[in-house]
Amino acid sequence: MDWSQSLRLIAPEETLSIAGLVLLLIAAWGGDKASRVISILAVAALVAAGLLVAPALCDGAMGPDTSVFFGQFHADAFASFAKILIYISAAAALVIAPAFFERFNAMRAEYPILVLFAALGMGIMVSAGDLLTLYIGLEMNSLAAYVLAAFLRTDGRSAEAGLKYFVLGALASGILLFGMSLTYGFTGTTSFTGINAALSSGLSNGALFGIVFMLAGLAFKISAVPFHMWTPDVYEGAPTPVTMFFATAPKVAALGLTMRVMLHAFGDQAHAWQQIVLFLALASIVVGALGAIGQANIKRLMAYSSINNVGFILVGLAVATPEGASAMLFYLATYVAMSLGGFVAILMLKDENGDYVEEIASLAGLSRTRPALALGLAMVMFSLAGLPPLFGFWGKFLVFRAAVDGGMVVLAALGFAASVIGAFYYLKVVKIIYFDEPADVVKGESDVWHKLILVLSCLFISPLGFLLTRWLSHLTDTAANALFHAL
Repeated sequence: MDWSQSLRLIAPEETLSIAGLVLLLIAAWGGDKASRVISILAVAALVAAGLLVAPALCDGAMGPDTSVFFGQFHADAFASFAKILIYISAAAALVIAPAFFERFNAMRAEYPILVLFAALGMGIMVSAGDLLTLYIGLEMNSLAAYVLAAFLRTDGRSAEAGLKYFVLGALASGILLFGMSLTYGFTGTTSFTGINAALSSGLSNGALFGIVFMLAGLAFKISAVPFHMWTPDVYEGAPTPVTMFFATAPKVAALGLTMRVMLHAFGDQAHAWQQIVLFLALASIVVGALGAIGQANIKRLMAYSSINNVGFILVGLAVATPEGASAMLFYLATYVAMSLGGFVAILMLKDENGDYVEEIASLAGLSRTRPALALGLAMVMFSLAGLPPLFGFWGKFLVFRAAVDGGMVVLAALGFAASVIGAFYYLKVVKIIYFDEPADVVKGESDVWHKLILVLSCLFISPLGFLLTRWLSHLTDTAANALFHAL
């Protein structure tokens, strides 16, 4: 493939790179006064990048024609599906941020630029076809994320969240690098296709350790148990728009990268890592559910909810089939919608002084003081619990069906049983909202963007979402087939 064709296929990354550099110059000249203009331009750049990746997904792009720069980068349907979710999440994090940061007089021009570069790194992650590309994308995302977590410099919780994220993230990167070096040492290549070919004849002990260490490093990025310890503290301490961003876009990117590495680079050796993924899935489901029960802060509850949901998503990876990969992508799409709706609802919880409310006890009687907000938050909670007829149920159904079809009936049964435990803490929030005496705390008005995102999220996860089942399943099947076609 010639260079002009390669440059055409990476047009979304070029768009975000150029936009980020131009916005840096605008920020340098205009200062923080230009932050709103920069946010608008950053959203426009994300929309443009999304329009550039959409054709590859609609056309079902796969095969050698989508591999550029000697296999280091894949511009296929799988990457396109993940990028669209990433760009939507990043755009949502940008449009809701001004109302939050202006409350603390902390809106800076750097925020949209950091989100833009983080989205660029995440796009590279899901398109990676080489260990070197993988690490470049991962660190570009991580470095921006560390700064975003500590963006409220005057807030001790935010500074603590940034420090914890940085220290533990550096440790995870070291573990991942060690696994990558072992993999390279025992296969002689950094290419995913080359690694797959080198391991097709057998798996040495050194390469097995490489898989284990790489999976451990990736498990940190997706906050799977036992590498989840950073998640509740970072979710609670980071500014809420940043927390919403962490719960959506990086989650999609990290899971997409994990799928790419496990199913592409180590696809022929699935028996070597399936048991590890099984443990990660079940442990995340159980620990996420049990850890959420005693939480008093709703952002910490959402953190444990994300751990719990990552466990369900990993059930699809453990199957190691195209059906399992498609179910993972479907679940991710619904999870992004539920998380966006949930965190936007949290941002709408303000008292009469305009201060943000995070304590679950303060939601008592919300149905009588803010009925529309209460309904939206309740729908998100029921959907996260996987209760029909809300759309969150269908994602869980698909991963369990993939597990049963893949011969892992016990895994599906255990996951289903554990989901019943997880439903308790979601129902607890709904009970407080609808049946407790009003705490008369939540009184503030909400920004129009918050209302719009919450309405769109609730429409998607409502029974109306089932009308999209055939269309969305076609997209996820196309994306999953593209991933397996890269083998």
